[in-house]
Amino acid sequence: MQTDIHTHTTYSDGSDLDAMITAAEQAGLSALGLTDHCIVTEDDFGRRARYDLVETYQQRREDIRAARDTTELRLYDAAEVSYVEGTESRIASFLDTADFAYTIGSVHFADQYNYTSETQYGTASATQRRRAVERYYDAVVALIESELFDVVGHLDLPERIPVLRRHTTRADYDRVARALADSKTVPEVNAGRVHSSLGRVHPDPAVLDLFTEYGIQFVLGSDSHTPAELSQRVPQLRAVTGTLDRYPVSDVLGDNQRHRDFE
Repeated sequence: MQTDIHTHTTYSDGSDLDAMITAAEQAGLSALGLTDHCIVTEDDFGRRARYDLVETYQQRREDIRAARDTTELRLYDAAEVSYVEGTESRIASFLDTADFAYTIGSVHFADQYNYTSETQYGTASATQRRRAVERYYDAVVALIESELFDVVGHLDLPERIPVLRRHTTRADYDRVARALADSKTVPEVNAGRVHSSLGRVHPDPAVLDLFTEYGIQFVLGSDSHTPAELSQRVPQLRAVTGTLDRYPVSDVLGDNQRHRDFE
């Protein structure tokens, strides 16, 4: 593993840029993707956290440019963008303007369902929980089919919520794999919960053979918000890489020739 494509700074809910760079250097990386949360379509996820990269990305870009003079790391000015169905044209318009090096698209909400908190699921029946999970994968497939993003982030996010865990089926992963097989979008192997109760990466390593079957490659993201998380998660991602029949892709940017040196 040479590149961590998914990290956060103080421009969303992460840590100081210089501290994240130092951690990446110490982890032996050659490139670091800076992917603060970007909320184009206002929702409870962005409103609650007050993410404002839509307004501040240009200032962050200047900070990244300045930081490039202090490190040998290749720094990517990228973003994790929340996907909301029905607002594709608004998202596309902003992304055309912002011109990030690449984007990670993530589903955090779908209709009334919140996939960042377990509060609403505590009293839900198994049928209701399954309905929430199924709605999540509907949104993930729509995200992939939109072709708005280079990467789909933490694609089995409901597995992070204990009360929704194990309500994802192999058929759900198969739906996602089929959509990815027909898309330029690639999935990330995300290490954001390797040291929590989940104790593993996204997607579930037990189904990575399914993605290999479809000829789908991966990128690696630690989803780190602190230097300590980056230091702890990068070795976990390196270990996963060794178990894949097909190594992670070295370029998530398709035909964008300006960034063909992504590695």
